[in-house]
Amino acid sequence: MSKIRILIVDDHALMRMGLRSMLDMQSDMEVIGEAGNGKKAIDLAKSLTPDIIIMDLMMPKVNGAEATKAILDALPGTKIIILTSFGNSADLARAISNGAVGVQMKDAPTEALLKAIRKVMRGETAIPPDFLKDGELESAAIQLTEKQSEILQSVVRGYVNKDIAKQFGISEAGVKKHLRLIFAKLGAANRSEAVGIALRKHLLKI
Repeated sequence: MSKIRILIVDDHALMRMGLRSMLDMQSDMEVIGEAGNGKKAIDLAKSLTPDIIIMDLMMPKVNGAEATKAILDALPGTKIIILTSFGNSADLARAISNGAVGVQMKDAPTEALLKAIRKVMRGETAIPPDFLKDGELESAAIQLTEKQSEILQSVVRGYVNKDIAKQFGISEAGVKKHLRLIFAKLGAANRSEAVGIALRKHLLKI
């Protein structure tokens, strides 16, 4: 069984060291790289193609929210979990809106982060319910990017993955990755359920 390949992004070396030590102790995980700022995170993500990125929200050069967008634009199949020292903020909402599928407080128990990593690898979201009591974060958690909305619109029109791939100039594997991320954001199990949820929440223009 292949291990979950993880990139750690945090501007504090001690924090990265602690995370690496904890994650490398897990039989199903391996840390493949570290970055101390958002710009390096983007470059490393593109070269290493990790399964999961543990992303500090507040970083120099490029913050976690913008780094999340840049990485997912290039690697839509990557899962990003945001680490934050404070619960609610516009930056956190923006990171979720940009595609992050998990959020963890830096002072949360070790087991909580491990559980979140395994959860997002199964295609689920890992945003604690307490975070979603904030209206801005709840809205961000289900907000689709422009490309995700366009792909879901194509699903509504009955296009299959092959048609969507041709429409957007990407591979069928790329379409599947986008759809998995859409399903995770919406909490949907399949295409029809995703469309139904998106329509109920007025996320699509019909």
